[in-house]
Amino acid sequence: MFAPPVPSAPGEALRCGRLYGAARALALAELARRERRLVVAVAPDIAAQLALERECRFFLDGAEPPLSFPDWETLPYDTASPHGEIVSQRLRALAELGGRRRGLLLTAAPALLQRLCPPAHVRDGALRLARGDEIEIDALRARLDALGYRACAQAREPGEFAVRGSVVDLFPMGAERPCRLDFLDRAIDSLRHFDPERQTSVGAAEAVEALPGREFPLTPAAIDRFRRSFRNAFDAPPADSPIYRGVSDGLAPAGVEYYLPLFFERTASLFDYLPPDALLACWGDPAAAAAAALE
Repeated sequence: MFAPPVPSAPGEALRCGRLYGAARALALAELARRERRLVVAVAPDIAAQLALERECRFFLDGAEPPLSFPDWETLPYDTASPHGEIVSQRLRALAELGGRRRGLLLTAAPALLQRLCPPAHVRDGALRLARGDEIEIDALRARLDALGYRACAQAREPGEFAVRGSVVDLFPMGAERPCRLDFLDRAIDSLRHFDPERQTSVGAAEAVEALPGREFPLTPAAIDRFRRSFRNAFDAPPADSPIYRGVSDGLAPAGVEYYLPLFFERTASLFDYLPPDALLACWGDPAAAAAAALE
């Protein structure tokens, strides 16, 4: 477990046995330390992924922590959307995979089955704000609206922002805590992280990056594409669907995430975000886990 074997050629598969208890996580942590490429660990389900993440963080203490790409934890086509923190974690993982060539990525078989937004949606939809930047507050509000952020009285969850005079509170998707931007005329005079519960400052920052507010866009072009794709995919009258009516009004109805392919000309999978030399480590039988997820 301290020196697990790895395939010597593309397409080769090796099987490791007798990894009891936390030995599996220890072996993955050693692989992540040793390999100069990304190690992708696929658990059979979200519960196993969460347990593996806790154990890997323990064994990687002092090293680069693992990335986690979770499942939405919702039922397909149910009238419920995934929690904002889950979407934030997924977007952060997709964004970091664009520049990460080594380390450890944890996911589960159901997440591998999902069609995802193309990398350009995450890459081109990010907004970077730094101290000293000049931007009108109304223009910033419009930009955040276009990225899918929600205007609220207080920014408490990822994907929310609040405007109070010359102060803008923003909880960026992909961030662990929100930030407070103080404007002096058109310039960002100060930028500070704050506690979302106590609303108190916890430290200054020079810049912050806000990823897209959702895994799909709600721009006029994307809404038009969704409407055309919806009418082509379903025989029922579109006006009978609350999802269709909501998106047509520029909203994100509960459960719209499962209609994600209708917003894009072409979708992607998690494999499209991985480097070509990534090492895949599967727990158990991934084909059986995928079949169980599809039932």
